[in-house]
Amino acid sequence: MQQTNKREAQGIFIFLGLWALINVIQASFVEVHADEAYYWMYAKFLDWGYFDHPPMVALFIRIGDLLMHNTLGMRLLTVVSSTLSIYVLWKILSSYARNVKLFVLLFLSVVLFHVYGFITTPDAPLFFFAVLFFYVYQRYVAEDKLKWSVLLALVIACLLYSKYHGILILFFTILSNLKLLKRPSFWGIVVLSCLLFLPHIWWQVQHGYPSFYYHFIDRSAAFYKFSFTSEYLLAQLALAGPLVGWFLYRSATLLKTKDPFLNAVRVNFFGIFIFFLLSTFKGRVEAHWTLPGMLCMFMLSYIYLASGPLPRWFSRLAIINIALVALVRIALIIPIAPLMKVKVVAYYFGNREWAKVIQEKAAGHPVIFENSFQEPSRYNYYTNTTEGFGYDSRYYRKNQYDIWPLEARLHGKTAYYLRSYTHDDPTQDTLTTAKGVYYGRKVANVRMYQQVMIRPLELPSVFDRGTTQQLKLEISNPYAETIYLGNEGEAWPCEMEYAFKTGEKPLDFKSVMVDMSKVRIPAGKSVLVDASITMPDTAGKYKLIFSLRTAPFAGSRNSGMISLELK
Repeated sequence: MQQTNKREAQGIFIFLGLWALINVIQASFVEVHADEAYYWMYAKFLDWGYFDHPPMVALFIRIGDLLMHNTLGMRLLTVVSSTLSIYVLWKILSSYARNVKLFVLLFLSVVLFHVYGFITTPDAPLFFFAVLFFYVYQRYVAEDKLKWSVLLALVIACLLYSKYHGILILFFTILSNLKLLKRPSFWGIVVLSCLLFLPHIWWQVQHGYPSFYYHFIDRSAAFYKFSFTSEYLLAQLALAGPLVGWFLYRSATLLKTKDPFLNAVRVNFFGIFIFFLLSTFKGRVEAHWTLPGMLCMFMLSYIYLASGPLPRWFSRLAIINIALVALVRIALIIPIAPLMKVKVVAYYFGNREWAKVIQEKAAGHPVIFENSFQEPSRYNYYTNTTEGFGYDSRYYRKNQYDIWPLEARLHGKTAYYLRSYTHDDPTQDTLTTAKGVYYGRKVANVRMYQQVMIRPLELPSVFDRGTTQQLKLEISNPYAETIYLGNEGEAWPCEMEYAFKTGEKPLDFKSVMVDMSKVRIPAGKSVLVDASITMPDTAGKYKLIFSLRTAPFAGSRNSGMISLELK
């Protein structure tokens, strides 16, 4: 028995070493994904929260980037945490079955585990702390001791600081074992983890709950599309393993257990996948959101398959599955001509050259990108600056560039305005890059008010259609300087506009009837102005949006989506 355990330990540690080595190579040579660059920007402005996510990913990147500013530095903690996660997973599962060959075969078959072996997004710390959660919870269920309670509270806080999806793990775990509610230590865990998470909650309060608004309101689709559901189901099969994923799902569902820990894993498995399946009726679901559920699928399928002989055909198919994944991983480092025609592969090449072309043309000026948080982030990463700025027009979604102090640096300065379609300006530049053709022009005396907020006061929820309505608008200035919304003496005109959104029709903006000639707003203050707008002629439910448009920009979204009904 001792000799067997020694061989098992050697097998696991050999796998851990090879996994870490492969991911170090991958992390070193695969170019940065634009989302990773966005989170690298998080790390440049460390805070308790961000528009889209909690801050753990920023800390992961900041630590590695301080050691070395290259792709390995950005991904260093992901490589380390992924390797540690495998070891902890083995510790969790070895009490049920000790089959190193099966463990490695199944782990390598899951495509999503490969992705977060080196890519640094919020899912990387989420995966690590989800594994740690199950490890500590397994021990807490067996022993109601102070050390496990404190550790569990710490891990829960880290889980929530990683990604909001961690809430699902907590909910389904409690649902699987309601007897936990009778433990005094359980309520101690709740209190301590909430206290540890309080700084993030306070950040949300200070910034008007941007994450809640974005995830629960802004991302909701106006109409259901069957493709939301079909694409979700197909993606889950592919990410579990394009050839063997179906068998892993099947195996996970067949495991029956009365073990309270495994029951928690089982409820999480079903709960997370069903939750996101139902979410497809509300809008598009990103395939990787089910990562915690995929983790549970792996644990359940491993224990089930370890209880009997493994079908020979499965082993062969799994090896082919792993070989296909390995081919894609190689293709992300070495350009393989046929695969370069695949967008997801080509996406990882040419980024450095792209940034260099733009930087040379900008000639020392900051660069304004339109309707993208990814492109300015990628530019900033490869130039190792924060000179790229994302101008979010009223036709685009808000993001962290609407919070960072980068916009204020541009006010009154000269910037290079870059976009993917023509400026209709004879002086514009045409830039041919590895990422396509862009059009750029210099803009002197930049004027934009992307962070200004407009809020109607005492707005009823129901209006008569076709009528002109008098409104009292509160305009808030978040900048550290006084702003003037009139046009006297200004190089670029400013106009307040509004639009009604219904369904998927394009927004049609019109001028708000308002006098802004004397509107000066001191730093951090608000003013009230009288205005009027005309309601649509057609009855129905609408979203009202206000915008400040300053040439040559398209106009920013300066209000939330205000719900109202016309009769």
